[in-house]
Amino acid sequence: MTPAIGLSRIHQISMRTHDVERAVRFYRDTLGLPFLFAAPPRLAFFDCSGVRLMLSTPEPGFDHPGSILYFGVEDIRRMHDILRSRGVAFRTEPHKIATLADREVWLADFEDTEGNTLALMSEPKLP
Repeated sequence: MTPAIGLSRIHQISMRTHDVERAVRFYRDTLGLPFLFAAPPRLAFFDCSGVRLMLSTPEPGFDHPGSILYFGVEDIRRMHDILRSRGVAFRTEPHKIATLADREVWLADFEDTEGNTLALMSEPKLP
């Protein structure tokens, strides 16, 4: 039997921005993502543990908020406090959305400077 061929790894995610410099400051300075490089005036790139995040000005017909980026964190309350101290206005406080057999799932969401929704996500193991 021939193994199925399919997709399995995300290499890059694109988020739209109207002000690339402002968005770079937010993702680099506020969120602390490692900045990779820029291709002015329309593009900037960050490393998210091997997945590249591309900030770009929208092409005609594609000027809409992107998908939600869920940033995995170990301690959601601690990261929430850190980002709030950096000026991030959260829409929701950290809250549990599910209890699974071996872990809980916690979320807290906020927006970037361009109106895109982002979220912190933590999945602490149950004792």
